[in-house]
Amino acid sequence: MTLISFVVPAYRVQGYLRECLDSILGQPVADIEVIGVDDCSPDDSGEILTEYAARDPRMRAVRLTENVGLGPARNIGLDRAAGEYVWFVDGDDWLAPGCLTEVVGRLRATRPDVLLVDHVRTHWNDATSRSAMVEVFPEPPGEETFRLRDRPETLRLLHTAWNRLVRRQFLIEEGLRFAPGWYEDVSFSYPVLMAAERIGVLDRVCVNYRQRRTGAITRTRGERHFEVFDQWHRVFRLMDAWGPAVDDLRPALFERMIWHYLSVLGNGERIDPELRPSFFARITADHARWLPPGGYPAPAGAEGLKHRLVAAGRWRTFSALRTAYRARDVARCTARSAKRRVAPPARRAARLARDALLREYYRAELRRPVDETLAVYAAYWYRGYSDNPAAIFEAARRLAPQVRGVWIVRRDRVHTVPEGVAYVVAGTPAYYRALARARWLVNNVNFPDFVRKRPGTVHVQTHHGTPVKVMGLDQQRYPVGAVGMDFAGLLRRVDRWDYSVSANSFSSQMWERAYPAAYTTLEVGYPRNDRLVTATAGEVRRLRADLGLGPGERVVLYAPTHREHLPGYRPPFDPERLLDVLGPAGRLLIRSHYFHDRDQRARRPADRDRVRDVSGHPRVEDLYLVADVLVTDYSSAMFDYAVLDRPIVVYAPDWEAYRLARGVYFDVTAEPPGAVATSFADLLDLFRAGGVDSAAARTARQRFRARFCALDDGHAAERVVRRVFLGEPATAGRPARGVGSLAPASQAGGGPR
Repeated sequence: MTLISFVVPAYRVQGYLRECLDSILGQPVADIEVIGVDDCSPDDSGEILTEYAARDPRMRAVRLTENVGLGPARNIGLDRAAGEYVWFVDGDDWLAPGCLTEVVGRLRATRPDVLLVDHVRTHWNDATSRSAMVEVFPEPPGEETFRLRDRPETLRLLHTAWNRLVRRQFLIEEGLRFAPGWYEDVSFSYPVLMAAERIGVLDRVCVNYRQRRTGAITRTRGERHFEVFDQWHRVFRLMDAWGPAVDDLRPALFERMIWHYLSVLGNGERIDPELRPSFFARITADHARWLPPGGYPAPAGAEGLKHRLVAAGRWRTFSALRTAYRARDVARCTARSAKRRVAPPARRAARLARDALLREYYRAELRRPVDETLAVYAAYWYRGYSDNPAAIFEAARRLAPQVRGVWIVRRDRVHTVPEGVAYVVAGTPAYYRALARARWLVNNVNFPDFVRKRPGTVHVQTHHGTPVKVMGLDQQRYPVGAVGMDFAGLLRRVDRWDYSVSANSFSSQMWERAYPAAYTTLEVGYPRNDRLVTATAGEVRRLRADLGLGPGERVVLYAPTHREHLPGYRPPFDPERLLDVLGPAGRLLIRSHYFHDRDQRARRPADRDRVRDVSGHPRVEDLYLVADVLVTDYSSAMFDYAVLDRPIVVYAPDWEAYRLARGVYFDVTAEPPGAVATSFADLLDLFRAGGVDSAAARTARQRFRARFCALDDGHAAERVVRRVFLGEPATAGRPARGVGSLAPASQAGGGPR
């Protein structure tokens, strides 16, 4: 028999759901099942559940046709559960590795009605805060089970559903289910404890309770927080129905109710200021309605004062007290900050003074009206005209000619700007003026910290690749690859985004987790890849001729990624040995990552006729179009090049070290876009034996393309322009019918297939 049924409701958790499911299914315990309930989620949560169900027989996916809310979704999962115990785990939380072994051991040893487990709150900055377990049980609780009246302090543990496993037959016999509405845990968790004959406590951290920066109800303002009253009313009405059997628990439950109400009211992110007086009045009414005849154990100190003000209905005094406490906290914080300030070194003073003058000019420009016709574009920290912003710029010139586009470039990269494209040089007054007054700001990285998000302006983050390595906040778990990163500053920059352009569903899921904020995702394909779809055979011939490549030559493009944790590292790669294998018709193009200062550190290949360093070539799309094969490691180049449906080799000599040090979102050696080589000898063998484009490699490539390239149909930039500049409704990308329509680059003279 299945011991534990996990019920995992999913609604708008696509960025976190994989981690949740992996943390359950990866536990070293076999007799479990997972019931994933897609609560008609508007994102790809349902598809993720279906994907996992297809590959793991312990997983079942339930797809709802209408949104019912968390409580009813849990009930639907409960009705389908077959396990002896049920564990309700939210789709954005995850289990601690190996914890299930101890949970199973405790369940089998004690057979409780309820087993409470410990948790930690995991914040966006990867900090954790402990639960109240140690305060509630200062001595280890041990394996003995108990009734709630014997240890009423148990009520002080967090009243959620996910920190307890409940015997399924016990729930059925007691008729305990979740009610609809917000704060649904209240009317489930407390009755479960009151009705249980055998409560166990495992003081082992099992759940990581994710403190989401956006999307959680605890960070959502609105009137729905008043639903907390209905949930507590259900608890007390149930106690009335159960009668004297639970009368001795009323004082402790009453104290928890007032504590909870005050917690909701005191959270500034939940109750709007104009609603707080009426919320307070509801607390006062419930205090009078449900006060136990013999009173209750009110807290001491400032918290006790709050309870007395609630009982007396003194909102004005309560509000003034709250304001005074906040002012005190602000004063203390300001004092601490002042102590930490130090004067800058003298040698920096002049530069800081110049910057201060320009920033003052910028602030002055901010007071002028926004230029409703101006769009500012940038790419790769002002390295020049390229990537997704360039593709959007070109589409906007065609579809929205009323928008005046201006590029920001470094002074040493001005030569990359095509003739006829307006630009300003970074750091000049014109640069600050453009940033201050532009209606639209488009970039594939973040603009500098000083840039303000003005009302009415639109910031578009295009990104610059589908992620293999972890990004954003996820890097906090891999400190070797995140040295010097300011994650708080990163989030301040992310908060400026209005739109995040995504190439595929996978990217949308990862960006949502790595960059949590209130932007709108435009899952439309990658604008820079439009050219790969629309290019003609004639264009490919011209590009090859410009690069000195003959029509019958087989061109291999080698494009490794940057390794932040190993500055200066280059994968083992011998161009001459590869050319020997390729034969006299082989040509090799080598392109370094843009972090490697391409123009200044170009290599000197031994055979200049057959090996060319193309690191300084302004548009990587040209190189994709002329290449017959791509060799890369963990670069996002593989996702772009896959659009062409040409052979790709993942050359991953340091995969395990990279995965552990830098962190990755998926295993490119297990789900590759083609053949895989883990040593240079293996790479040579693949080319020597034809494994580069074998049947197995083509099958892997087709799976990869179906997953990552389905939206690249040649119209991604158009979709961005129509939504962002023209305000048209969002439209999803179409399956890329044109993808792969070009012949291999070496056969471009034969025309399209």
